[in-house]
Amino acid sequence: MKKILTAFCLFLSAASLKAQDIHFSQFAEAPLYRNPALAGISKGDVRAQAIYRTQWNSIAHAYKTVSANAEYKMPVGSGENFATLGVQLFNDKAGTTDFTTSQVLPALNLHKSISQSRSTYLSVGFMGGLVQRRFDRSKMTTNSQYNGDGDGETLANSNYQYFDGSVGVSLNSTFGENPDNSFILGAAYHHVNRPKQTFFENGSLELAPKYVFSGALKFGVNETADFTFHLDHTVQGSSQETIGGLLYSMRLGDDYETPVYSISGGAFLRWKDAFIPTIKLDYRPFSIGLSYDVNISPLKSSSYGQGGFELSLTYTGFTNRDNSSLNAVHCPRF
Repeated sequence: MKKILTAFCLFLSAASLKAQDIHFSQFAEAPLYRNPALAGISKGDVRAQAIYRTQWNSIAHAYKTVSANAEYKMPVGSGENFATLGVQLFNDKAGTTDFTTSQVLPALNLHKSISQSRSTYLSVGFMGGLVQRRFDRSKMTTNSQYNGDGDGETLANSNYQYFDGSVGVSLNSTFGENPDNSFILGAAYHHVNRPKQTFFENGSLELAPKYVFSGALKFGVNETADFTFHLDHTVQGSSQETIGGLLYSMRLGDDYETPVYSISGGAFLRWKDAFIPTIKLDYRPFSIGLSYDVNISPLKSSSYGQGGFELSLTYTGFTNRDNSSLNAVHCPRF
């Protein structure tokens, strides 16, 4: 039985889904992808993160996605204000035709101190750059080819590029007597320029704007353990997605304030789609996370319950400069 998979099918799928973006289960490990105003909200001057995701392995030519971001936080002026420079990289490949999306998006986030007594910061972030989409037309198989008419598709080319931009705001602060107690609230507007994307000669499909509303809450249970809640709600076109869950973390070693080791475990739920058990190991300055989507949607009959496997790696560190945030009484961190 011959496989028939055309780029045209992918285009129709994108149109019916309002050209939705891909999602991550370990979404907290891809802060810029969620909201440029989440850049630099960490205990460090430098942060680099990467996520590898493979989805629907029960289907031939499954989705494979890589997201990477890097950030550098520095003080601005003589007050307790900071700025973060960053970049978001992204590559996604799927299908017989190697349908690929690649992004390079520089970002800038400005953190304004609004309450030094509570280490409260209001941040405004901007991100924008180049996106490329392409596929291998030589790997297309259509009925027209068997009639000697080529692939039968009226395509102008097999790749195109466009500029994409995002803006966002966030608020983060501490609360209570425990200095580890903190929260983040954020909102982002992606694809502000509504870029057009099509391989057809006269196509005019717009990438639907995406709104992401984020929240996180961390509070200490005792001197060695804490809970962290993460929640994202995304709206893009006529589609919505909600994902949330919690991690329970235990610090190991003699120094509980700056532990060398900590281990976290928990689960997340992508509403009406997947249950996601997650584990995470911190070994300063590195952190590694592992999660797996257990499909609970009607699609499970086709995917045999197999969802997405994700592996994340994070590096967080301080520079040797005199004005490093390591020595700052107040700085945006979570």
